[in-house]
Amino acid sequence: MSTPVIDTERDTTPDQGKPTSKSGTFGLPTATALVIGSVIGTGVFGLPTALAAFGPISLVAFVLVTIGALALALTFGALSKRVRGSGGPYVYAREAFGEFGGFLTAWCYWITAWAGNAAIVVALVGYAEVFVNTDHVVGWSIAIALAGLWIPAVINLSGLRNMAVTQIVTTVLKFLPLLFMATIGLLFIKTANFGPFNAGGTSIGGAISAAAAIALFSYIGIETASVAAGRVRDPKRNVGRATVLGTIGCAVVYILGTLTVFGTVPNAALQVSTAPFTASADAIFGGHWAGQAVAVAAVVSGLGSLIGWTLIIGEMPLAAAKDRLFPERFARTRRGVPVFGIVSSTVLATVLTVVSYTSFDQVFTTLVLLSVFTAVVPYLFSAGAQLYWLLSRGKQMRWPHLVRDCGVSALALVFSFWALAGSGYQAVYYGVICLLLGLPLYIWLKVGHREYGETPAEATLETRTNQ
Repeated sequence: MSTPVIDTERDTTPDQGKPTSKSGTFGLPTATALVIGSVIGTGVFGLPTALAAFGPISLVAFVLVTIGALALALTFGALSKRVRGSGGPYVYAREAFGEFGGFLTAWCYWITAWAGNAAIVVALVGYAEVFVNTDHVVGWSIAIALAGLWIPAVINLSGLRNMAVTQIVTTVLKFLPLLFMATIGLLFIKTANFGPFNAGGTSIGGAISAAAAIALFSYIGIETASVAAGRVRDPKRNVGRATVLGTIGCAVVYILGTLTVFGTVPNAALQVSTAPFTASADAIFGGHWAGQAVAVAAVVSGLGSLIGWTLIIGEMPLAAAKDRLFPERFARTRRGVPVFGIVSSTVLATVLTVVSYTSFDQVFTTLVLLSVFTAVVPYLFSAGAQLYWLLSRGKQMRWPHLVRDCGVSALALVFSFWALAGSGYQAVYYGVICLLLGLPLYIWLKVGHREYGETPAEATLETRTNQ
């Protein structure tokens, strides 16, 4: 069944928020699965090790970060009701700050999507090699990684229906084991395993900030339902609900799951563990079968995340291209699927993955940090757009509601700045360069479209004639 081309026309009438047909769209369960599937990748399976150096105080940082992520989720929900169409942060920035703001947002987010896919698939390979290529032969590692990138691409290219079904299945398969660890696993906690509350020995404020710098990035992807809003039935209702429900679901798994790992694996052992959830499962059940089951869940989690992000790497450029702010080829679709956007972005992720395995590990790590930076920039634009609309057009609202919504948007803005600072000085430095590399493309697009009705040569001739 063919799917309709995404409609990015802005909608201001109250009765046009629903698509005229259910063909080529998905409902609340799939939209929520998209959010959870995009947020929970393979990174969650290594998160407790990264936080173990700070001790249980890192859980405090996680709670604070979760509050900020929920504020951002509520902001995206409100924005999805204000502006119709796919593109999420892109359309919000374009409507509030003009074409250049929209272009920078789309450019940054596109880089985040394909560079992030390279990072996800490398982590996926690490868990897959629990069963195959245990000697870590580089050639076979690359082969596994390429399969991990192109299988999700093929699923997305085969049509929205296949993508939706696969996304729900993989989300359930990876969410249930993590939810088990975050619930039943709590019964096996031993307080002696936690170690010192502030294991790093720094000040409480310093420890929370340092731990938050890691935990902040675990929620990247909560905006995916708004990016694909044109694919969601009744987006004015379902996009916001999916975003909030998905964020809450991820928060439960993150916080309680990390608490379980902290309480079942001694802190000293946890700090050097390469697979903390595997170690926790083995400690709970004994033997190695439980740890291997977690490894399977990690592989499924990575595939589910890649399926969701592969959809997104086509949706954001598609929305921008339809507004003539990205090359025209990104706007071409086949059966409603942005084929060029998916294929070209997956090719870029493939190149980056191969480079990461061949001797440029440090460069790859730097690019991963850059992908974090480029993800936060659209968050800043989105939170700023909501705050701008509230302050400039909020007079029609009752003041208690206006104060509440402004407070949520301001918190989301602060959260975004916190995430930006947490990416590190080097990432911010190179991230700004990466951001401004989009400027030549923007100039080329504007000149090519002749939006002012004349060529540079014609403009010069007119000036001389007037003189």
